[in-house]
Amino acid sequence: MTDTTTAPLADLIAARLTAALDPSHLTVTNDSHQHAGHMGDDGTGETHFSVTIESPRFAGQSRVARQRLVNHALADLLATRIHALAIRARAPGDAA
Repeated sequence: MTDTTTAPLADLIAARLTAALDPSHLTVTNDSHQHAGHMGDDGTGETHFSVTIESPRFAGQSRVARQRLVNHALADLLATRIHALAIRARAPGDAA
C-alpha cells in the first residue's frame, strides 16, 4: 500500500483514480513548476496537476459527470493538498 504521507502526490492521484475508475489510459502530470510563486503554491512542488483519463465508466456520461467522478475519487486531496486540477476525461472510443 502507498504511504500517503511520503508518496509523491502524482502517484497517489494515479492510485486513487486507478482504484475508483479502472482506467484504460491514465496520465497524471505535475504542473506545479509552472505555478511557482503563484496563489496556491505552498512550496511543496505538488499543488497543480493535469489528468488525462480514459475509462469505460465514462461511457454515456456528460463532461461534467465525468469530472465529478474524478473529483469524487480525489475529494480529500482536493480539500487539503491539491490546489488546481485540470481534467481531460473520455470514454473508450471518444475522439481524443
